[in-house]
Amino acid sequence: MSTIIDVRTPQEYMGGHVAGSINIPLNELPVYIDKIKSMAQPIILCCASGMRSGQAKMFLNQHGIECVNGGSWLDVNAKMK
Repeated sequence: MSTIIDVRTPQEYMGGHVAGSINIPLNELPVYIDKIKSMAQPIILCCASGMRSGQAKMFLNQHGIECVNGGSWLDVNAKMK
């Protein structure tokens, strides 16, 4: 099973998120890069609209991490059901 990382702020995440997802805000990704590398890949990234998760995908790809931009967390949530 893939890992789902929600790159929104903790406040946004608390307002609703995909069950089982992990909240790592976009600006904190560099701090967690080694932990992310150990997670099940491909990693599915999501946020509010797909903009931040797109930025996260580019950053993680540069570090050799296989991931996809899932877009909005609502879209990812709908696909998980």
